[in-house]
Amino acid sequence: MSFAVIVAGIMTGVLLGIFGSGGSIVTVPALLYLLDVEPKSAIAMSLGIVAITAGITALQHWHRGNVNMKVTLVFGLFGVLGTYAGARLGVITPVFIQLTLFALVMYLAAWRMLKPVALHKSVGAASTECADGYYDDLNYREIAVHGIAVGVLTGLVGVGGGFLIVPALVLLSGLPMKQAVGTSLGIVTLKSVAGFAGYAGAVAIDYSLMATFTLIAIVGSLAGSHLAHRLPAALLKKGFGIFLLLVASYILIQQLIQEFA
Repeated sequence: MSFAVIVAGIMTGVLLGIFGSGGSIVTVPALLYLLDVEPKSAIAMSLGIVAITAGITALQHWHRGNVNMKVTLVFGLFGVLGTYAGARLGVITPVFIQLTLFALVMYLAAWRMLKPVALHKSVGAASTECADGYYDDLNYREIAVHGIAVGVLTGLVGVGGGFLIVPALVLLSGLPMKQAVGTSLGIVTLKSVAGFAGYAGAVAIDYSLMATFTLIAIVGSLAGSHLAHRLPAALLKKGFGIFLLLVASYILIQQLIQEFA
């Protein structure tokens, strides 16, 4: 087991545990540049790794009452359709386009992390809180449409989409931040499984490496859940945002050099 696998696996799990997102954004570059996995295989393996890790972390949040099952099913089921379609499209999409889109998605994630917006504030005035902590009168049509859109992106470039799902759940559904994170993990699990299924059989997958990476990521996710209650959220978000900017720039520069050299 290489040191690179340990570091990348722990970072993947920690990010999922803290933010309910960000796993694939670490996993894909780690598989590509640290472990020399082929691009399409890295995207497929990332989806499988995140599916298992996010699923286990989602169960932890569910036991704490932080997963809205109805929103998970609506967003997740429509997201599955989009993700499978995106994965099938990803099989035939040139690697340069896939990784360039991936870098642009990372820039978007960095912008969201660094933007000084209080995502914990609910702006969904139409939703009302029930006794069980869930919300009625949610706009499930918008949730479904967003699920399809994020799903296509998930399948095409190999990202779970949690960094898009979390603010969508807060802003569209009026969920509090803790429920948004837990619900996001459930949705990411469903979509990542669909994405992996879309690539399975069409690209080479190193199941041994994937299993090792996943086990380490699970440990990291447990640590991430613990850290989320210990470290200032603003500091964690800022650090993650800066990290994303650096990695996205590296990927984009590498793709431009390879394409035009």
